[in-house]
Amino acid sequence: VAGGAWLLRGGEDAKPLPGQHLRTLAEQRGLEIGTAVRGDVLRKNRAYRQTVAAQFSTVTPENEMKWEAIEPSRGEFDFGPGDDIVERAGEARQKVRGHALVWHFQLPGWVRELGPMQLRQATREHIRTVMSHYDRDVGIWDVVNEPIADDGGLRPSVFARRLGEGFIEDAFRTARVADSDAKLYLNEIGAEAIGPKSNRLYEVVRALKARGVPIDGVSFQTHSNLDGLPADFVSNMQRFKALGVDIAITEADVGLKLPPSTADLRRQADIYARIVSACLTVKCASLTFWGFTDGRSWISETQAGTGAATLLDEDLRPKPAFGAVQKALGGR
Repeated sequence: VAGGAWLLRGGEDAKPLPGQHLRTLAEQRGLEIGTAVRGDVLRKNRAYRQTVAAQFSTVTPENEMKWEAIEPSRGEFDFGPGDDIVERAGEARQKVRGHALVWHFQLPGWVRELGPMQLRQATREHIRTVMSHYDRDVGIWDVVNEPIADDGGLRPSVFARRLGEGFIEDAFRTARVADSDAKLYLNEIGAEAIGPKSNRLYEVVRALKARGVPIDGVSFQTHSNLDGLPADFVSNMQRFKALGVDIAITEADVGLKLPPSTADLRRQADIYARIVSACLTVKCASLTFWGFTDGRSWISETQAGTGAATLLDEDLRPKPAFGAVQKALGGR
């Protein structure tokens, strides 16, 4: 069924997937394994909901906890969609990863209009209010998302332009006061290889740790394609781990040109296996896929001619990548 039309058949049960559940295999390796979820699909589609519950031990709301969604007007919070995901995660004995408190994208227009003092105050209020609301239910947060530019500079976001690099430290300190127990992460895109971007990220994290800033982890999004993973991905993650932070992979997917060939799907499976292997090698705290079905994937929705990026096809049937992840988790 093209275009993920299975969503319209929301009452059907999921067909069992072959082999052991991913969460069972991951637990045996001491790894949390998760997926980004769409709250509307989770609510409407039984097969999607059943697959999430069976296969994953953590969930990340794809959009429902981003600033634009949760505080569209200053001081007016809409927790409903996020609350629904949290409730369903509880029923499935899953942890929730909150995503993302401070990010330059999916940001309401009113935030961009604030001067420096107002922006600092609004950011602190946002972090405190959201984290306090989810105090007992969300134990991991992407506090700052994508602060580094590809050239190794600070990304010229509204936060960096008005507050300077100090906005990162301020966000983490505010988050720790809001929740003394949560794991606090800096989440970055395109920093998998050693180079200008990851080097700047390393220096930022090293400086934060040296100043006693409460940063618990660094996460690598790991959006990929058929070019595969950089050869130095593992050594890059290991140098961050040596700083005394946890490591996670948080948004893994492998986009393909459409329509994918059989060889493309085999190559995709190999890359997924390598992602799992890299995570296990550095003893990641968690590995999260950015969606698990081609029926609902940000890549096919935002990148023309590209898609088929996940473990299952549009009808929740396993692709070679699903079996490759099972095998990699099983250590075979």
